[in-house]
Amino acid sequence: MLGGLIVLFFHFIVAPFAVVHALLFKRDHRAALGWVSVSVLFPIAGPVLYFFFGVNRIRHSAREVTGWKSKLPYFGYERGDIFLPQVPPPLEVNTYPLAHVGWRTTATPLIAGNAVSFLKNGDAFYPRLIEAIKSARVRVWISSYIFSGDGIGMEIVAALTNAVERNVDTRVLVDGVGAWYSLHSLRRSLKGTGIRYAEFLPPRLLPPSLHINLRNHRKIAIIDIEYAFFGGLNIDNRHFVTSPRIDNPHEDVHFELYGPAAISLAKVFSHDWYAATREMLVVAAGNREKRGNSFARVIEDGPDEGLDRLAMTLLGLVGGACRRIRIMTPYFLPHRELVGALQGAAVRGVVVEVLLPQQSNLRYVDWATQHSLWELLQWGVHISLKPLPFAHSKLFIVDDDYVLAGSSNLDPRSLRLNFEMDVELFDTKLAEIVNDYFDDAWKDARVLRLEDLDQRSVLTRLRDGFFWLFSAYL
Repeated sequence: MLGGLIVLFFHFIVAPFAVVHALLFKRDHRAALGWVSVSVLFPIAGPVLYFFFGVNRIRHSAREVTGWKSKLPYFGYERGDIFLPQVPPPLEVNTYPLAHVGWRTTATPLIAGNAVSFLKNGDAFYPRLIEAIKSARVRVWISSYIFSGDGIGMEIVAALTNAVERNVDTRVLVDGVGAWYSLHSLRRSLKGTGIRYAEFLPPRLLPPSLHINLRNHRKIAIIDIEYAFFGGLNIDNRHFVTSPRIDNPHEDVHFELYGPAAISLAKVFSHDWYAATREMLVVAAGNREKRGNSFARVIEDGPDEGLDRLAMTLLGLVGGACRRIRIMTPYFLPHRELVGALQGAAVRGVVVEVLLPQQSNLRYVDWATQHSLWELLQWGVHISLKPLPFAHSKLFIVDDDYVLAGSSNLDPRSLRLNFEMDVELFDTKLAEIVNDYFDDAWKDARVLRLEDLDQRSVLTRLRDGFFWLFSAYL
């Protein structure tokens, strides 16, 4: 009798509920159709599978991390809170038409008057960071996905400890999963130094906290208010490229920003620190005095309110490009809309160049990437594979005056799951420097051709296709 009631309950209440939820809230019609079919054909197992694997909990969990509470969890659309500005765009769009894209996706204006420097690899970045820490008077806030507790990490800790002795507000935020990438514990090394240390969502069993997918991938350093660093470098010896002692060097770039836009980066750190500690940091208004000629705008992206902000910005940039699009990324698994936009740009005469590592540190991502590159090659997108050292740089360059740089890769993990941060930079001279960097890397790379992919063996194609199935989770 009880078994029959359970079967009826699933048939007439639970299964229809799963169908209605999928119809209302799934973004992809193929996913919705699949879950509706499973729930109808298997009215007991189907809804159970849908509850565990079909309901998107990422955004709900991410918003709870940042302090938001839901009265009705898991009921809502898979979208960020985007508020399109209702006022005319700022005047800078007359000079930089692409500025309209970021204005619409972030509702924040460009900030003028910044001096931005290009820092290549840890060889340039780490000494400059240590120098800036030594000169700090008010605060040093550092956020990094990985902060190794040895080598260069300890040199930076020494500079931070000295800053504490000068009564500088000194804080370090490290991702809870990224903290495990180093064999040497940074937490242990910081004991007794006076440096405020926190981890973003560290995995733990008691009380349970296993938000493995919600990672803070941002790399930011705030010195006082007017100085800031951002880009793709973690604090780790692997980013020393010229040192013969490093077995597997990672090439990457960082930027130093001096000017009023630094306050926007400080606010990003403040938000992340609150998410990790529930301590609110006050970010006072900085000096608006002009320091250089760069316009800058910070784009926060994440699975909470910032969901799709960066993805939509990229689509707008590709559609607005006039001459050239250049992409450098270590992991390249673009969503369907971006693939179509890049194809469309290529067929309308825009030169589209994508520079990928010949071999990344995640071979299964390389294999998944190979599976679908033919879709871009057949429509005239140029793709080259750079040999070692591993190209870990993340750059998106459009025409001759636009650079988008920061922490995000072009894969689902970055664009859907991670907390990321990129910065738009409108500066012709800076773009020229970054383009020169791209040119040097492209010269050493091997051009990938459609026939190269066609000549893969059946077993290789099956391997690539298998890992491609899991693109959303790699």
